[in-house]
Amino acid sequence: MNAGRASAIIASGTMVSRVLGFVKMAMLAMAIGQGGSHAAEAFGLANQLPNNVYALVAGGVMSAVLVPQIVKASKAADRGEAYISKILTLGGTVFLLIAAAATVAAPWLVQLYAVSATESGSGFTNEQMALAVALAYWCMPQILFYAIYTLLGEIYNARSQFGPYTWAPVVNNVVSIAGLGAFMLLFGGEAVNSDIEVWNPDRITLLGAVTTVGVAVQALVLVLFFRKTGLRFRLDFGWRGVGLKATGTAAMWLFGIVIIGQIKGVVQSRVASMGEVANIATMQNSWYVFSLPHSIIAVSIAIAYFTSMSRHASESNVAGIRQDLSSALRGVGMLTTISALVLAVIAVPFARILEPSFDLMLSMAWVIWAFLVCLVAFSAEYVIQRVFFSLGDTRTPFIYACFGMFVTFGLLWWASTLPPVWIIAGTALAVSGANLVSCSVWLILVRRKIGPFGFRLIGWRHVQYLAYGLLAAAAGAGTVWALGGYRPGGFGTVNVTGAVLTCIAAGVVMALIYFGLLYLTRNPDFRSTVDIVVAKFRGGRGNGSAPADPA
Repeated sequence: MNAGRASAIIASGTMVSRVLGFVKMAMLAMAIGQGGSHAAEAFGLANQLPNNVYALVAGGVMSAVLVPQIVKASKAADRGEAYISKILTLGGTVFLLIAAAATVAAPWLVQLYAVSATESGSGFTNEQMALAVALAYWCMPQILFYAIYTLLGEIYNARSQFGPYTWAPVVNNVVSIAGLGAFMLLFGGEAVNSDIEVWNPDRITLLGAVTTVGVAVQALVLVLFFRKTGLRFRLDFGWRGVGLKATGTAAMWLFGIVIIGQIKGVVQSRVASMGEVANIATMQNSWYVFSLPHSIIAVSIAIAYFTSMSRHASESNVAGIRQDLSSALRGVGMLTTISALVLAVIAVPFARILEPSFDLMLSMAWVIWAFLVCLVAFSAEYVIQRVFFSLGDTRTPFIYACFGMFVTFGLLWWASTLPPVWIIAGTALAVSGANLVSCSVWLILVRRKIGPFGFRLIGWRHVQYLAYGLLAAAAGAGTVWALGGYRPGGFGTVNVTGAVLTCIAAGVVMALIYFGLLYLTRNPDFRSTVDIVVAKFRGGRGNGSAPADPA
């Protein structure tokens, strides 16, 4: 399967999953509130804890190390079956122990990630801490299910079978949506549940169970479809003789990266826990909005190209890696540029879907705007890192992570000095600033690693994307303004229906202008993307490949 068609399969599943994920996010806000809700803040912290470990799993040792190792192991006579059985046994055992330990340590972890109100004028109250701990007991087992999902998913990806891994989260979201519907039928909506005092064991049990069961079902989907890989799994505790040493060497540096990432996550969470009005729940949901285009576009393209890069690396084909990187960066940049501008234009009416008042809408919009500063760079960095991981170089990312940690700390310290009502927006801007610095450094590092990869062409294309995007943004902002999306009581802010219609209208106007300009100027990256989409709907006919770099 070529990278273009693989990207289309991944993107389609990711898009459905993200749309349903947004529905789940909106229902959660309807059930327990968002900005100004102490209950939502407590749940946000509790559910963040296993998600932090999932980021460790998905973005660290497994995703970066296993794909290249599985690709190499697949050349053996057993197509890598022995290696995969040993890896699954080892990973399952380790993460079962981690999940159990994290569940026992839930009270300590909550204290670690949140600032208590007794330490300063702002922070978590004792009641919020207690609720967060109770919910964390329910959420922590997700660590095991996330690990199973990721372990199996990387096996699917390494064998270019992207469908089950991409579509499994859809089932998770469906289960969660149904569970949240039941929660609201039994216990009412945010008008009641935003108050800490009403949270009895029944509420805690149902919300915690709904959240964790969804993740468990997501993992179960990959277990049920495992035969599609053509492999058989057998428990194998003999972890010698199939190349695990190479995996362990690469994983050692990535484990260091993970530790640094978790330290940054703790500091960021503690700073965010001091926010008022906009809170941790606001930041998490704003990040979800920010990550929609990244997940649908950058991750989909990067996963497909990562497998291709890994194959090129195993063949010592550096030219192939350069071509993959250039094609991926151009395609990602074209789509994330307009995505960032669309989200920036519709941020205020978009926030109406989650927030009932204009003041809360505006506070969420500021957080979204702060995150969007780095969307293009964030996605580009994600793609660039895959080059190093495909080459088995995890030492360079670790060395940079050490430097990047201090950049992040400095910016987060600045955010912590802001008035409480601006702390969340400041935290988001600090994250964006750190990512902009990070992407700049990665561009230098990757050129040193693989040589020239067409940066002049990539840069020129990004200038074109920005110019076309700004023209589209001007028209989109005018549409939102005309529909009252920037003022209290306007059609675009008075209710959810008006907000949704305003967002759709602005998005359509911007898409027509942006992609129309790309079409009229015969942009080859746009034409390649259209070919991929058309090939997907025709069942894969057509090459669907990225355009080659011009000489």
